[in-house]
Amino acid sequence: MLAYPATLKPEKGVGGYVVTFRDIPEAITQGETVEEALAMAAEALELAMDFYFEDKRAVPMPSPAKRRQHLVELPLSLSAKVLLLNEMIRQKVRPAELARRLLTTPQEVNRLTNIHHTSKIDGIAEAMKALGKTLEIRAV
Repeated sequence: MLAYPATLKPEKGVGGYVVTFRDIPEAITQGETVEEALAMAAEALELAMDFYFEDKRAVPMPSPAKRRQHLVELPLSLSAKVLLLNEMIRQKVRPAELARRLLTTPQEVNRLTNIHHTSKIDGIAEAMKALGKTLEIRAV
């Protein structure tokens, strides 16, 4: 899973924490407690992915966490979709071309790259294979 470093900054005078991500500047949120701020951070990070997917822009990969930063993970399926989108952009492969490689429809490929559509991990793995990549899942 992709895990992004988050910075929690205490709000002086009003309490709570503001959460930002240096890799995903669109994701900004806050919470009254550290726990609430981190829960809101996970939601904000997922919501920020919309900007990248809608604009067909590559999603920045997470940088290493610095001291006092918290890691916020994207769900596995969303992490896989980010990797697929980034590889399609890197190779300049449009959905229609990937659909031809997969012997399917462009609509099916669009579903694989739609973060609001539930996709089976097998479909994402097949799409990555069609791009010459292997999607690996490990338990550590």
